[in-house]
Amino acid sequence: MPRAYRDRAEDSFLSLIGDLPDLVSNLVKAEINAAKVWISRTAKDAGIGSVWFLVALFFLFWAIPLLLTFAVAGLSSWWPVWLSAIVVFAGLLVAVALFALLGVLKFRRVLARENPAQAVAEDIRLVREADDDSL
Repeated sequence: MPRAYRDRAEDSFLSLIGDLPDLVSNLVKAEINAAKVWISRTAKDAGIGSVWFLVALFFLFWAIPLLLTFAVAGLSSWWPVWLSAIVVFAGLLVAVALFALLGVLKFRRVLARENPAQAVAEDIRLVREADDDSL
């Protein structure tokens, strides 16, 4: 259990060194918990993004033969058959683009999230910079 923060300015060097194992242990536990959260969020977002791509593929696969025939036949009562076919096909392409865009946006969220390895690397960089500044 983490301890409450207090002013350590008056503590001796040995007492500060004695607290180091607890501090390192707390840091490791916090990094492990952050890794678990990152993995959970990343897996969820990747799964949802994959589902959006599958929905787009579903519409692309089944919509072309079924809806083209039905819509072209229906619209050809007002327009020429060739114009009806073009309008229906354009509508299907808009649906495919929409679902593919939803999938891309979800995967961008996955790639933009900082992973725990990046956080550890940043911590190490900050410690090294602090060490270089103290010399």
